[in-house]
Amino acid sequence: MNEITIVAASNNPKKLIEMTDILSLNGVNIISQAEAGITFSPDETGNTFEENARIKAEIIMKLCAMPTVADDSGLEVKALGGEPGVYSARYGGDKCANDKDRVELLLRNMHNKEQRDAKFVSCIACVFPNGDIITSRGEICGEISRFPRGNGGFGYDPIFFVPEYNATMAELSPAQKNKISHRAIALAAFRKKLIEYLNMIG
Repeated sequence: MNEITIVAASNNPKKLIEMTDILSLNGVNIISQAEAGITFSPDETGNTFEENARIKAEIIMKLCAMPTVADDSGLEVKALGGEPGVYSARYGGDKCANDKDRVELLLRNMHNKEQRDAKFVSCIACVFPNGDIITSRGEICGEISRFPRGNGGFGYDPIFFVPEYNATMAELSPAQKNKISHRAIALAAFRKKLIEYLNMIG
């Protein structure tokens, strides 16, 4: 397998660590878009996680002319009709300046709701300069807790309860999270497809 450098289209340092940890392979070097000299963040104009991942990967790939992998992920809450969905990172608009604000808004919207089922979804897209595309998807089901728990992770991790572990995502160790999370599942599937692709092209 030839050596290859892939740009991770993200400015989120915690997401970059997760992606690098799982995608590290012999012959595969993952660098951030900042390391590729790109600070631009594409607008996420898609209606699905898959569309947004592809949009981000394609735009950054065209700017750096290197294979680019992007993730779009978010939380879907059954009692809220699937919200915040693709707007997870922008939930609440300008009124929510950070993760803490968005978590608090979600908990307010879930006040007195007995139906707490939710799922995290992650979609991966890798776009190559020759036009080839590799995609994958991962999901994990859980529940929305009634208050935040744990100091790890990011985003909605403190209120996403995983019954099998009797813990929120934010209470899991990085090693545990990298085995069960939606992004871990999507990246593991992508990793397998990437190996097959790289072996195919020599």
